[in-house]
Amino acid sequence: MALKSDILQAAGAIDDIADAFAGKTVLLCGGRGFIGRYLCAVLLELNQRRLKKNPCTLLVLDNLITSGKSKLAFPKTPHFRFMKHNIIEPFTTNIHIDFILQTAGIASPYYYRAYPLETLEVAIAGTKNMLELAEKNRSRLLFFSSSEIYGDPDPKYVPTRESYRGYVSCLGPRACYDESKRLGETLCYVFHEKFGTAAVIVRPFNVFGPGMQEADYRILPNIASRIKAGKPVNIYGTGKQTRTFCYITDAIEGFLRALALGLPGEAYNIGNPKPEISMTDLIKIISRVLGRPVAHHLVEYPDSYPADEPNRRCPDITKAKLQLGFKPKVPLEEGLERFFTWTEKTYTGNDK
Repeated sequence: MALKSDILQAAGAIDDIADAFAGKTVLLCGGRGFIGRYLCAVLLELNQRRLKKNPCTLLVLDNLITSGKSKLAFPKTPHFRFMKHNIIEPFTTNIHIDFILQTAGIASPYYYRAYPLETLEVAIAGTKNMLELAEKNRSRLLFFSSSEIYGDPDPKYVPTRESYRGYVSCLGPRACYDESKRLGETLCYVFHEKFGTAAVIVRPFNVFGPGMQEADYRILPNIASRIKAGKPVNIYGTGKQTRTFCYITDAIEGFLRALALGLPGEAYNIGNPKPEISMTDLIKIISRVLGRPVAHHLVEYPDSYPADEPNRRCPDITKAKLQLGFKPKVPLEEGLERFFTWTEKTYTGNDK
């Protein structure tokens, strides 16, 4: 679950754009996922914090396939409504929609390798359905793409700007995810050019925080689960591959700024460019945060995990800074401390 302190922090960070959501109806697709739950919580907090006299109404869609076991209760408020729905099927409503957040998708490499067709369907058919709804309602739509659309960039393009076209293969274990997000972006562009649909794109870079499922299988949940179990952490490959990590409160601020302020037809990197660290150095930082050594070893990629991962991944966020006023505030060590404090209380340590 999301930390109340994080919800308050993220809501406070968008006080200056709160009025953009006053009296509006927001449709949130994939609202029971990690990012979706935070978006939901922050918008509802915004109602209490700034929009009491004219709150926004939140309509949440989710098929509950990957989040169906969650024990999180749905909010009890007249300005919230949940509907179980798979967005690969058209969604109809008589309610006028002002904003659409298209977060629905399969983002974990473990799961998109296991469910490649479903990964393609939700990012392509699902996004097209939401764009058609946006075109009908004249809504602003925010499509959640991915930093994966850049593939494995040449070092001269790292940090990576939005103008970089990507070095991506359409064949391989990651292709179903990478290419589906690229096509989702193309759909946004086509709808904007053809119909004037106000579709904006965000490309998240390794967002993390409390609330990530233990069975997510990405690097930080994997590390936390192994630590909880008292087992050495598995680092895939050489351990020299580098990443940057963006704490959830900063990411949510960036996403909502893009929804309210982003230019239609444009894409924005949302992440924290500093520090760019190797996976072995990440273990050292986690050891420092926990105050004890974290045992680890290098292992080959398992068959269930795509081995063709990028060597480096780091965003250039100049565009988001200038056009959205986005600037990450939570240092990596502070974010890791919040995350691991939470996982120590909630993860079970079940080996994967």
